[in-house]
Amino acid sequence: MMPHLSIIQKVAIWILPVIFAITVHEVAHGWVAYKLGDPTAKMLGRLTLNPIKHIDPIGTLLIPAILLWLGGFIFGWAKPVPVTWRNLKHPKRDMIFVAIAGPFANLIMAILWGLVMKLGIILDPNVSKIALGIALMGQAGVIINLVLMVLNLIPLPPLDGGRVVSGLLRGKASYYYDKIEPFGFWIILLLLATGALAFIIGPVVVWFLRLLALILGV
Repeated sequence: MMPHLSIIQKVAIWILPVIFAITVHEVAHGWVAYKLGDPTAKMLGRLTLNPIKHIDPIGTLLIPAILLWLGGFIFGWAKPVPVTWRNLKHPKRDMIFVAIAGPFANLIMAILWGLVMKLGIILDPNVSKIALGIALMGQAGVIINLVLMVLNLIPLPPLDGGRVVSGLLRGKASYYYDKIEPFGFWIILLLLATGALAFIIGPVVVWFLRLLALILGV
């Protein structure tokens, strides 16, 4: 479906899906933490869908824009929503639910953006530029949310998958596993730079894309 687009057109299509994919992901973490006993995010005004409260100038805007311009793998992050795990009713167990909330939110958004894409297709992108824009923005929303969902489920701290594994491990195993966290971000960047990250998550993202296309009939 993707026609040849200028960089300005690409930014116009991708900016809303990227910003909301990243910010809603963070809000989901904070909202679940609040429901499980930790009011930190709420007290700091982070339980809001206002993107300004969550935007990281580099991770939310600069990095995705550069990667989009290069035509490669879309990757980014928002300011993490703070969670005080000691406030949770059952800290170790509840951190698993807090961690999984972000990827689950991305899955829901992927489905919603899929419906947007289907609407654009129904309106016929071949005869209407508005319909084409709707379809392309929906397609972008599906892709970025599935990428963020699968990426964050990688079992590497500080990604959400790493938090889940840490919550499932017991005793010293969890302690030593968490020692990886200071290096996790650099490991992800290394995987991104070498192309290994796309190789790791690409097949999973494609599987979800095909499943969503089958379900929505697009």
